[in-house]
Amino acid sequence: MSDLSTPVQQQIDAIVKGHRVVLFMKGTAQFPMCGFSGRAVQILKACGVDDMTTVNVLEDEGIRQGIKDYANWPTIPQLYVNGEFIGGSDIMMEMYQSGELQQALAG
Repeated sequence: MSDLSTPVQQQIDAIVKGHRVVLFMKGTAQFPMCGFSGRAVQILKACGVDDMTTVNVLEDEGIRQGIKDYANWPTIPQLYVNGEFIGGSDIMMEMYQSGELQQALAG
């Protein structure tokens, strides 16, 4: 985890900890702007998540770069559940297929 020394890191931390399910993505849940983000949204919907918070990284360059530093993860989308970093769309797909993601979301 990052050191929260910058306002962007503090903002990201507040978003991650303030919502149960947070997806940092390109675009919105209604209009994903990349295939990986679209797939991430579909996986969450397939898991029955109806309370996801999405953050469009294309609207804020600070968050777009900052989220990569926050989790030390180079790609977007990034999923957080209950304040914990889960992973990107490939990890989400693997976890979904194995049932792990549903368990993580069930909490």
